[in-house]
Amino acid sequence: MGFRLPAIRRASFAARQATSKSEDVPKGYFAVYVGEKQNRFVIPISYLNQPSFQYLLSQAEEEFGYDHPMGGLTIPCSEDAFKHTISCFNGQ
Repeated sequence: MGFRLPAIRRASFAARQATSKSEDVPKGYFAVYVGEKQNRFVIPISYLNQPSFQYLLSQAEEEFGYDHPMGGLTIPCSEDAFKHTISCFNGQ
C-alpha cells in the first residue's frame, strides 16, 4: 500500500500559486478595494470592530452580497470617504 506524494506536492504548489496574491497581506490585516478605480487598501482586522466600518461592510453586503468582483472585499464608497472613516480609527 502506497501513497502518491507527487500529486500532493503538485496540489500544494498550485495552492501556493493561487494564494500568492494574499501573501503580500501581513498577518492581522486584510485587503479591501475602494472607489471608482478600485484602489487596494490593506487595513488591520481590528477595524472590523468599529461601528462605522461595520456600516461600510453592510453597504458592501447590500450592493455585492458575497460575490465581490475583485475577488476581495469591495467597499462601495468614495476613496475620500473611506480615508476619512479610517483616519478616525487611527486617533483611537
